[in-house]
Amino acid sequence: MNRKMKIFFKIVISIICLVAVSFLGYEVGVYTGEKNILRTPPPQIINQDLGAPEKLDFSIFWEAWREAERNFLEREEIDAQNMIYGAISGMIDSLGDPYTNFFKPEEAKDFEEQLSGKYQGVGMIVGIKDEQLTIVSPFEGSPAQKAGLKAGDRIIKIGDTYTKDISIEKAVELIKGPQGTIVKLLIQKKDLEQPKEIEVKREIIEIPTLEWEFIEGNIALMRIYQFNEILNSEFQKAAFEILNSEADRIILDLRNNPGGYLEVAQDIAGWFLEKGKVVVWEDKGHGEERESYKSKGPATFASFPIVVLINEGSASGAEILAGALRDQRGIKLVGETSFGKGSVQKPIILSDDSYLKVTIAKWLTPDGVSIDEKGLEPDVVVEIPEDLVEEEEKDLQLEKAIEIIKILE
Repeated sequence: MNRKMKIFFKIVISIICLVAVSFLGYEVGVYTGEKNILRTPPPQIINQDLGAPEKLDFSIFWEAWREAERNFLEREEIDAQNMIYGAISGMIDSLGDPYTNFFKPEEAKDFEEQLSGKYQGVGMIVGIKDEQLTIVSPFEGSPAQKAGLKAGDRIIKIGDTYTKDISIEKAVELIKGPQGTIVKLLIQKKDLEQPKEIEVKREIIEIPTLEWEFIEGNIALMRIYQFNEILNSEFQKAAFEILNSEADRIILDLRNNPGGYLEVAQDIAGWFLEKGKVVVWEDKGHGEERESYKSKGPATFASFPIVVLINEGSASGAEILAGALRDQRGIKLVGETSFGKGSVQKPIILSDDSYLKVTIAKWLTPDGVSIDEKGLEPDVVVEIPEDLVEEEEKDLQLEKAIEIIKILE
């Protein structure tokens, strides 16, 4: 074989090898988007701690992508970035956890809006309970409360959108809107056989934080509405006022409190528990050791007789505080079973300012009792009949709490 033929065969073999490698990359590749190049997934995509999956055929993703681009009627309207975000959302939704979500960059800025003080909407917190969109709690004086919406009401439809399998973020997006507009909600109440449509007018919502007052002479009734970033300063101010008063016992009202920041709930617990006492355990499972969050003091009210009010609208941080006070001090919980939001979410900022909110653990009370889905059972159950809710100045749960705290030493 002469020199020219040898060179020719080398070129042909090289071309064949390049085609084979390109084909392999095409079949299992990842579309970079930027340069329309397909490449194999980098090894760090697979979590080696969990083990490589037996079969991972990523080519089907790009096959679906190509067919959509080729066949979609309005191809000129295709937004590739939105397709990528939609794919990520679908991937995260497939995990089946209502509190694990993906946010596009423009959605991310609204994520913690309800903890910042003001927004336009109807003034309520929603969650998923028994796989159904449920009202956790309406805020005090909000349009939702004025319309008769209550903790535990199930939302069947928002406008024309049914809520089966809806994410919390999508539900909030549909419920919120400009001041003065109307949102129609199809609500299933416990005492009604058929759902009822309720119209709520959106307003600028100012979220309350804390209020307190004297009752029965020496009882401080303290209502905490949420564990937001200003609660610590508001609580400190109220604490000094109580200490300079005739109050020698406290009723802590956590009803319709949807929670908020863990660190704030931990700080508030510190006013009632000695420094170093466990407030809550974080259980990450997988055989990992539990992490404790402990009281940091100042334990100013550690010797005060306390009674805590809870109901279906008490969730997350409110359940953490109530569970800590009961487990560590034997403080009685009065009212109804709490909501049962006892999972821990971690926000993960991605490179384009979108981010994931991922459930990473469960909250356990100091005695190791899981809060999630079950909630806290009160020591003294006081249910409020529907026909008594609208009666002015009638609060059976508070009356029971007063009765109990009067005989405490």
